[in-house]
Amino acid sequence: MASQNPVIIVTFIIYLLFMMGVGAFFYRRTNNISDYILGGRKVNYWVTSLSAQASDMSGWLLMGLPGFAYLAGLEAVWIALGLAVGTWVNWKYVARRLRIYTELAGDAITLPDYFENRFRDKTKVLRIVSSIFILVFFLIYTSSGFVAGAKLFSSVFGLPYQTGLMVGVLVIIGYTFLGGYMAVSWTDFFQGILMFIAVTLVPIIGFRLSGGLGGTIATVRSINPELLNAFTTTAGAPIGWIAIVSSLAWGLGYFGQPHILARFMGIKNADDVKPARLIATIWVVVSLAFAVVIGLVGLAGLDLGFEGADSERVFIYLIDAVVPPLLAGIFLSAILAAIMSTADSQLLVTSSALTEDLYAVLLRNKASQKELVWISRISVIVVAIVAMLIAFDPNSSVLGLVSYAWGGFGATFGPIVVLSLFWKRMTRNGALAGLLAGGITVLVWKNLSGGIFDLYEIVPGFVFSLIAIVVFSYVGDTPAQEIVDEFESVD
Repeated sequence: MASQNPVIIVTFIIYLLFMMGVGAFFYRRTNNISDYILGGRKVNYWVTSLSAQASDMSGWLLMGLPGFAYLAGLEAVWIALGLAVGTWVNWKYVARRLRIYTELAGDAITLPDYFENRFRDKTKVLRIVSSIFILVFFLIYTSSGFVAGAKLFSSVFGLPYQTGLMVGVLVIIGYTFLGGYMAVSWTDFFQGILMFIAVTLVPIIGFRLSGGLGGTIATVRSINPELLNAFTTTAGAPIGWIAIVSSLAWGLGYFGQPHILARFMGIKNADDVKPARLIATIWVVVSLAFAVVIGLVGLAGLDLGFEGADSERVFIYLIDAVVPPLLAGIFLSAILAAIMSTADSQLLVTSSALTEDLYAVLLRNKASQKELVWISRISVIVVAIVAMLIAFDPNSSVLGLVSYAWGGFGATFGPIVVLSLFWKRMTRNGALAGLLAGGITVLVWKNLSGGIFDLYEIVPGFVFSLIAIVVFSYVGDTPAQEIVDEFESVD
């Protein structure tokens, strides 16, 4: 690779300085904890939609999914389809109602805060338990971004994996520490644009490596015709129902991702959700489709021989092979953008759980706004260090880590978010039971293997959580009239 090309190095440095500049810009515009965690609920729909999708996809879009397509071919389409449908459904049915309800329910600025206010949980157990699950799964999720960053820096600049890891972590900490939600949202907005340009243009340019679209298809078919069949494995066997359901089930994860739901909560007003949904859906469908194409183009046009987690570098090598240094620097920055746009959001949500939902509740319920902002900033550093330690293994798989954390959030929080918005009979005990059932199922199921246990853990976790919510909501008393009236006032 052209790892020492000065043009690529300069482009990277300029990009990183720009990200830090955005953080510094919003540093003095952060006056209280609501500003730091949710931007004061005043973010426009363009920034909301693109930042939501950029933070959603992460390095997984430009590394994990192309790497899977490189190895498995069109089998990767099932994951892309599940994610595309999940994105649209989440924006269509959850976004607007969550924006309204979180403001009505005591102006909640975090998911645990919303759960506590929605069910009038004076024991604070809901808030504490949900915060603990956020910490556990976001440490795993954030580490996936750090792994992707380390692979990028080591591939592009020839740095040792651990050195590349530390460089990426320092940059992400920098602007998240300074600017909070507004810095994260605006950097994610720019990063979302850059990611979209890169994921579409690079494979189109890359077709020339194998003689155009037709030549690329023919080359892939000559390597293994099963790579072009979405219904068979690379060995030619039919894909089982477990594999298809597991792939489509990625779409269920959207309902429980705190860093995506935070974008819904922070949009300027509920009417902005509709145009934001259109922008987000187009971005996701096009980006996912081209991410699969990247894997196939890299397989056909480059003699890499990647196996396992190494396949996640295919986009990096494709960029190096088909574009000149200046564009290469920009497109490689897009991978960094994908990584940072998710890791920064995850750090922010995790720090909010530590600060707003644990520190302010258990230790300092009379802490000043300034103190809470600084505790959030310190939390960003602490969480990043722990996630970096998890990511220290160079053999870590971006897709594997993302899959675990995505399933954890989807099963733990998804059913609670959906039913809390649309079922007025739901109770505090039902919510708590759902939290525990979903989260524990994912943690246990992940460590089992063989037969039915090969099913993606989000599926049983989601189902068991739904059952637990309904059963325990009917076991106890009905919701207080105050809760019912508030529910019915949400339009």
